[in-house]
Amino acid sequence: MTRTRSGFARTAVAGVGMALLLAGCSDDPDDGAATTTTSAAAPTSAPSLSDFPALPAQRAEPLPETVSCAYPSDGRPAAESVQPPSAENVPTTDTGVTVTTTQGNIGLTLRGELSPCTVNSFLSLASQGYFDDTDCHRLTTDPTLSVLQCGDPTATGTGGPGYEFANEFPTDQYAAGDPQAQNPMVYPRGTLAMANAGPGTNGSQFFLVYRDSILPPQYTVFGTIDDAGLATLDEIAAAGVDGGGPDGPPAAATTLTTVRTD
Repeated sequence: MTRTRSGFARTAVAGVGMALLLAGCSDDPDDGAATTTTSAAAPTSAPSLSDFPALPAQRAEPLPETVSCAYPSDGRPAAESVQPPSAENVPTTDTGVTVTTTQGNIGLTLRGELSPCTVNSFLSLASQGYFDDTDCHRLTTDPTLSVLQCGDPTATGTGGPGYEFANEFPTDQYAAGDPQAQNPMVYPRGTLAMANAGPGTNGSQFFLVYRDSILPPQYTVFGTIDDAGLATLDEIAAAGVDGGGPDGPPAAATTLTTVRTD
């Protein structure tokens, strides 16, 4: 769910055997290439979910009815040509979205009251057809990290919209430099969250949590998945990873056909 500038960055999280593929992939991991990959975290051991706190359900303080956002260039070509979203008077309301895939529909509720700038970006990209006919490039099936990752038109883990934006909930519930912001917690089944390459590097890649997963609160939560969508994800997960193993392209190839508001 994260991105690095060169090679695969792997970070142990608070003593948990969890490696974060932070998003950056090139043919030579030491060549200093500026390409980026946005990837989910791949655990290397199996700590108990009961050892970690639950993700907060709400912000400590509600947001106003509208907020301002910022979507600066990330310095890289967009995977598909799109315009950045409007940054002013962004509403903090919820929006229903239906994702039609080759494996079944996935209904989402985008939670603007939690992460309005993220929701605003997602809706803007969806309205421009950015997600249409794109493959979900990564499935993880580890007991402590169970996600399907999508949102990259190149299906390589390196693609983005050409702009980036700040982390929101739950990252912004911690003061800058607070070490607790690195402590893993449980992202519950049914969570929709953003992949990134570190704070402030969100783009278009997102992941859908189909089983409770352990992650630090560094991945912006911006929605939930409905029961029908979870059933679709369960079928994709049951087919496993292409070629076997706990991490890689889903064996049940999954293409986002359309992403539309309800």
